[in-house]
Amino acid sequence: MSKRKPYTREMKADWWRKDSFFTMYIIREGSSLVIALYCFMLIAGLFSLTQGQSSFETWLGFISHPITIVFQVLTLVWTLYHSYTWFQLAPKAANLWMGEKRVPDSWIVNAMYAALAGCSALGLIILFL
Repeated sequence: MSKRKPYTREMKADWWRKDSFFTMYIIREGSSLVIALYCFMLIAGLFSLTQGQSSFETWLGFISHPITIVFQVLTLVWTLYHSYTWFQLAPKAANLWMGEKRVPDSWIVNAMYAALAGCSALGLIILFL
C-alpha cells in the first residue's frame, strides 16, 4: 500500500459558468427537462381523452390557463434553441462524402432546416384541412 496521497482535482459547482461553450451546453441539456415536462402534459391530455369528454374538457381548461400558456411559449423557445444547437452539431456527427469531397456543413444544416420547415408546413396543412 502506498502512502502517497492521490491527486484529486478540485471542481467547483460553478465550473460550467466559466466557459461559454459549457454554459450553452448546460442550458441546452436543461431545456430537455422543460420539453420532457411538456411531453408529459401532452400525454396527460391523451389520457384524459380516453377518460371521456368531461375529463378532456378539464384538461383543455388546464392548458388554457395563462400560466400554462406562458409555459407553452417557454417550451417553444427552448425547443427552437434545442433544435438550433442540434442542427449546428449535426455536421460534426454526420461525416458525409460525395465522391472524394466532404459535403459542406452548410448543406447538412440547411437540409435539416428545410426538413423542419417541410414537416411544419405539412403539420399545418393537416391541422387546417
